[in-house]
Amino acid sequence: MVTTLATQAMAMHPGGWNEGWHDGGDAPAFWPVFPITFGLFWLAVLGTAFYFIRRRMNTSAAAAASAADPMAKAQSVLAERFARGEIDEDEYLMRMSALRNGA
Repeated sequence: MVTTLATQAMAMHPGGWNEGWHDGGDAPAFWPVFPITFGLFWLAVLGTAFYFIRRRMNTSAAAAASAADPMAKAQSVLAERFARGEIDEDEYLMRMSALRNGA
């Protein structure tokens, strides 16, 4: 039964697959788009992975450096308070000079 169906299907099919371009016909004009797109996709994936790994390394290095240096942390807290408006410019400059002079 299966052999009969396969024979009938083959008899009804007009020719080779892909409209015969493997048999000496012209290839479709859009065929280079697929490998180029595939390559660009993987370049984008690798570039994104590199970006996020690099970003994580820089963030952890900056956090370690600021945790190791209490002076940098004190200056950043002072700058944040000034930016939020908790202290005015005179007090900011006075406290920043006190931090730099070690008093």
